[in-house]
Amino acid sequence: MDRINKLQEYLKASPTDSFLRHALALEFIKIGNDTEARKLFEDILQHEPTYVGSYYHLAKLLERTGDNELAIKWYEKGMAAAKEAGDQHSYNELQASYEDLVEP
Repeated sequence: MDRINKLQEYLKASPTDSFLRHALALEFIKIGNDTEARKLFEDILQHEPTYVGSYYHLAKLLERTGDNELAIKWYEKGMAAAKEAGDQHSYNELQASYEDLVEP
């Protein structure tokens, strides 16, 4: 059973598990399914805005697909969430990517 199928099976038992949904989104990115990955990241952040890791990956996806304006907004939201959570490592990663995008 491939990873996507395995994660989908786990999600049947825990459909709101952000860790599993985040992992599934990353697997979708690996196979080039940005649409499904984006939906998952957006859903995670809508229901659990403190799930800091998804901000970075959603913003990177948007940046890669050319939606830089929206990527910037997600980086900003992620930096605010990371700061509020006291997650300096995530804040630094988000800030570095944000600065690379806004200050080429």
